Order: sequence, then C-alpha cells, then structure tokens
Amino acid sequence: MTAGPYFFAWCDEAARVDALGAALSMLVNDPPEYIRVDGCMRPGPEFSTRSIDEAVATIRAHFGPADVDISVAPALTSGQFVHSRLRCYTDKSERSNGWGPLHLHPSRIADFARMYLILDLGSGPSSVGAEAVLAWHNVVGDIEDFLLRLCAPDASGRVSTGSCTTAWTWLAPVSMCATYHANARDIARDLALSWVSLHDQEKVSRIAGLSMAALHARVDAAPAGARVFPGVFPGDNSERSIPLSRETVLKALALPGSALLEALMAAADMPDAAWRAAEPRAEEIHNLTVQAQARGERLPQSLKGPPLWYVEMTGEHVYFLVDHAPFYLRRLPSGGVLIATHFYRTLWPLWADALSALGLMS
Repeated sequence: MTAGPYFFAWCDEAARVDALGAALSMLVNDPPEYIRVDGCMRPGPEFSTRSIDEAVATIRAHFGPADVDISVAPALTSGQFVHSRLRCYTDKSERSNGWGPLHLHPSRIADFARMYLILDLGSGPSSVGAEAVLAWHNVVGDIEDFLLRLCAPDASGRVSTGSCTTAWTWLAPVSMCATYHANARDIARDLALSWVSLHDQEKVSRIAGLSMAALHARVDAAPAGARVFPGVFPGDNSERSIPLSRETVLKALALPGSALLEALMAAADMPDAAWRAAEPRAEEIHNLTVQAQARGERLPQSLKGPPLWYVEMTGEHVYFLVDHAPFYLRRLPSGGVLIATHFYRTLWPLWADALSALGLMS
C-alpha cells in the first residue's frame, strides 16, 4: 500500500532534536501509549518508552552518529488514528540522501485520505464535481493540521519552512500541495527555492535554509530569459504547465512580502467556475448525509443503495481536483503563513494567478 502524504520541515541541525521533541509531543497520545524509536543508521538506539522526555533525552545523546526513526499514531481531525513515521536526519545524511531534516508520513495514504465516500445522494444526480468538493473538504484540514504539528508545534520558530506532497521527496515548493513559513514576509522563498531547485537541479532539502539574499544571488546568476516549468502536478512538463521565468522571480523578490501575500489571498478567494458550480450540489449531499447518519442509517450489504451509497474516488475525481481544487492561505497568530490545497493539486496555479495579477509574469 502506498505511503503518504509526506510532510517536510527544515531547521538548523543544532535545533533539530528540540524541533523533533516539540513535534513528537503533538503527534502522540497524551499520555502516550508507547513511543518506538529506531536508529535509521547504525550505531543508533532502539527502544520503546511511554515518556516523551525520556525519548528526547535518549535521542539527544545519540543524534549525530545516528538518524532517528519514530513510530507515532497521530489522530486525524475525524479522530481516526493513522500509523505514521516521524524521522529526523543529520546534515551528513542530508548531503548523502536529501530526505529532509524533519520528515513525517502516514504509512498508508488510504488511512489519511479514504479512497471512497459514503454519501446520501438523495433524489439528485451523481456528480463527480460535487463528490470531489466533498473529498477536498475531507482532506485539506488534515493537511494543514499535520503540517503545523510538524513545523509549528509551539511558538519557538525553530522550523523556518516546510511543505507537503504525495511525492516521497521534497519538491520545488510551488510543485507541492502545501507550504509553511515561520515568517509570512518570507513567502517569496517559495518562488526562489522553486527556481533554484528546478533550474539548478538542487534538492530542496539541501537549500531550504539558505538566506533570501543567497537565493536571490542564485536566481540572478541564471541566464537572462531562462525559464522553468513547475507543472500542474509533480513532474509535469507538458504544455498545460505555465512557465516561470528568471525575470518574474527577480521582480517578485523585489516586492514587499505583504504585496505577494495580498495577491495570493485575492487569488485564493476566487475558486474557478467549475468548482463554484459544483458547490451547491456538494452542500446538498453533505446535508443529506449528515441527516442520514443522525438517523442511524448504515450501508446495506450490497454497499450501494438508498439512502447511503459507497462512492469510490475515480480518475475523474482525481483530475477534477487536479484542475479545479481551490487554495486557501492562512495567516498564523505566530506571524507565520500556510498555503494549502488538496494533495492531488499543486500550488503553482495559485502563484501563477497572483503573479499575473501583479503584472509580473513574463
């Protein structure tokens, strides 16, 4: 069974165990039933404990020669627990593998996001769009929740940036489904990291900690007129993809972060026509389903039949989400910012709309 989605976070190596401990406290039961710690690379500790403090102290004593692999079972917003892996890598491992300094992923993507919905369709027609809208609502809150538990479990700001994707590696931020920044003014980092990653073929996990000045210099060093193709989904270089030019990135980096944020928020507030058209039927189905569940309705043995139907997520649903899923941008009380959409989509369409509105696309 495919694992995922994958959540990544970057912080200095000196603060990494503290960041791991803070995230761990938000990802286990209180009190924890158990915490299983493994050494990913030998030599490393392997032990189980019910004490977060004991786990962190032991990890701190061994981190460096060994990376850390922890079994956790955080709860989704629905209350369902999902078996997951929380990993912490040294800079040495990053230079060799580029997995991301802090890394969290459920062991089965189907546990994080069900591949079916149980719905009361009422007397109305079946609708791929409406069902996709409901699937988006079922997932996007958990994406935000898991990313913040990894990146911002407290107000320390140790983790400067993070991302989420269904790919097993940290892609260019605009090719991810969600990103986090401890400082909202650094939102342009998404563009700069994306450019350097795609143009210079750099692994994001190795450059995520570069200063904005260093990233600006890397973009500026590229040939005039150079372009990259973030794609509408990870790895897509087709004609559907809108290119991102060196000049666009440099102009965006010259703007105040507040201007980019305002443009992104305005773009996020405008779901496309297909999504808006599907929302009324989605709301109707949701209300009918809630009422059926309140009456104690259950699926019949056939799995399909009124009032509740077993609706599988098909390729049609996936491509509707790829093309139409909306985005949302959340300003955090800590001063940070999070942007997210369904993990079948990337953030690049949102960025492209915002940059076009600012007149920066070239």
